[in-house]
Amino acid sequence: MSMRFLSRLAAVLALALGLGACASRPPAAAVAELAPGGTLRAAINFGNPILASKDSTTGEPRGVSVDLSRELARRLGVAVELVTFSSAGRTVDAVKGGQVDVAFVAIDPARAVDISYSAPYIIIEGAYLVRNESPIRRNEEVDRPGIRIAAGAGSAYDLYLKRELKAATLVRAPTSPAVVDFFLAEKLEVAAGVKQQLQADARRIPSLRLLDGRFMVINQAMGTPRGREAGAQYLRDFVEEMKASGFVAEALARHSIEGAVVAPATQ
Repeated sequence: MSMRFLSRLAAVLALALGLGACASRPPAAAVAELAPGGTLRAAINFGNPILASKDSTTGEPRGVSVDLSRELARRLGVAVELVTFSSAGRTVDAVKGGQVDVAFVAIDPARAVDISYSAPYIIIEGAYLVRNESPIRRNEEVDRPGIRIAAGAGSAYDLYLKRELKAATLVRAPTSPAVVDFFLAEKLEVAAGVKQQLQADARRIPSLRLLDGRFMVINQAMGTPRGREAGAQYLRDFVEEMKASGFVAEALARHSIEGAVVAPATQ
């Protein structure tokens, strides 16, 4: 038998033995905390194309975060409301303000003050983009005096670079999708963001190129406002089951997402 078959069989057996606890009737406390008004309000961030985008025909949200939101609502036995945002920063503000019940955001210690996270469900990469004529060739050459880096305000890249940069200057664009246009308009040296978004921008503007490799690994998780402990535990169990069952991998394939991998199980 193939290793892939054996891995899938092991996951199915584990779920059947009860390790996928959230497949059974959810605890009443978890339902009350994740859908306090009787509807699961799920934050959908269009600022990260790995997670969500607008359907080109209907304009409706689609993507792995949308699929996970609907499946979570189904298991909780409640309706789902997809609340859309243009950036991760605005998504996090909505969690802090109690405007949503679950969100899909990168794990970051600055956000953990207000958000209880699951383990990651997918892992993506952060990359740098420069002009073709730029002398910068490697990621290690970016953090130098005189280098100005554009990043979406409140994004995982913004938070990470704010902590890690020693010599370069961070300049914030309004949102992550606007980073490259902002970088060009402000005549900056480097743009930072999710690799897939920057690749799309480089195809759109042939005078730009990505640096090889990555400058950070981004662990994307589900989160809920702090203080909802029953809901947070149910969310953690839900994410582990969605990874083990193949749901996340199938959603990535269904939406033709490349460059993201399913995060490993949390022991």
